[in-house]
Amino acid sequence: MLATKPYLTQADAQKILDAANQFAAENNFAVTIAVCDDGGHLLGLIRRDGCAHISSYIAQEKARTAAMGKRETRVYEEIINNGRTAFASVPHSMGMLEGGVNIEVNGFTIGAVGVSGVKSADDAATAKAGIAAIL
Repeated sequence: MLATKPYLTQADAQKILDAANQFAAENNFAVTIAVCDDGGHLLGLIRRDGCAHISSYIAQEKARTAAMGKRETRVYEEIINNGRTAFASVPHSMGMLEGGVNIEVNGFTIGAVGVSGVKSADDAATAKAGIAAIL
């Protein structure tokens, strides 16, 4: 028998984007919000007015890193900041800054949200607000 697992639908991705965008609006955050599937492939993106253009790239990389690593990107930032700088050379992990949050359902990481544009803790809070819309 083949294994089965939950996955993000396009409707799920839109709910996440809408909720994260609402949270960002309520807090006056000029951010980019990216949602990806478990393989790190982009499902949706919002770049709010006034957000720096580079945040579009950073948010996607945070989401990709959180999805493929199956953990929040904050963990990677802490590893590097605590002295293991060689960890920065891990392939396909460009978004090792706080603000990428994996989405876990029934023990499976089904995707992630990456946010960039404000303080890292606020980026992560915005991502978590989006994820809460589907869990």
